[in-house]
Amino acid sequence: MKLLEEKIKTCGRVLPGGVLKVDGFLNHQIDVDLIMSLGREFFDLFRDEGINKILTVEASGISIAFAAAQFFHVPVVFAKKGENKNVGKDVYTGECFSFTKGKPYEMSVSKAYLGKEDSVLIIDDFLANGAAVKCLMHILDQAGASLVGVGIAIEKGFQPGGSELRAAGVRVESLARIRSMDDEGGIEFFD
Repeated sequence: MKLLEEKIKTCGRVLPGGVLKVDGFLNHQIDVDLIMSLGREFFDLFRDEGINKILTVEASGISIAFAAAQFFHVPVVFAKKGENKNVGKDVYTGECFSFTKGKPYEMSVSKAYLGKEDSVLIIDDFLANGAAVKCLMHILDQAGASLVGVGIAIEKGFQPGGSELRAAGVRVESLARIRSMDDEGGIEFFD
């Protein structure tokens, strides 16, 4: 998606350690028009797949999932990170390692919101090593729900997550797929 690629080039910054900082428009301050465009794009990609729920992770994936859900007219379910007293104990869980934070955390989703009748689209802001998506897939397996596909705003294509998911037969649609980044701020996208 050229609109997202241009926004990354003009407003994103590459930090040491392979971190792409896009907090000025995607995951701290939100460019609402851009987010709605991302949501529309995911709808266009997956509109004929019978999706009845969108699943994401708190917090950065929520705005993108919400935008897509407006077009699909379906609920958004988000996995909570860490222990949450207000969720209760009747949950599906999985453990995930955060590339950004450099530590593991637990995700949980109430059993009340996912079940075997659900056809689910996973949406998230980033895909690097694939840990968050794989954890969400584990949660869907526990629920008996069907995974329709994965929608990602920004994929670091030079890290293994996307390739591993695709090799496992998962449909992954990334709106901006980065081929390489360097510490001088250079970002190259796949065609």
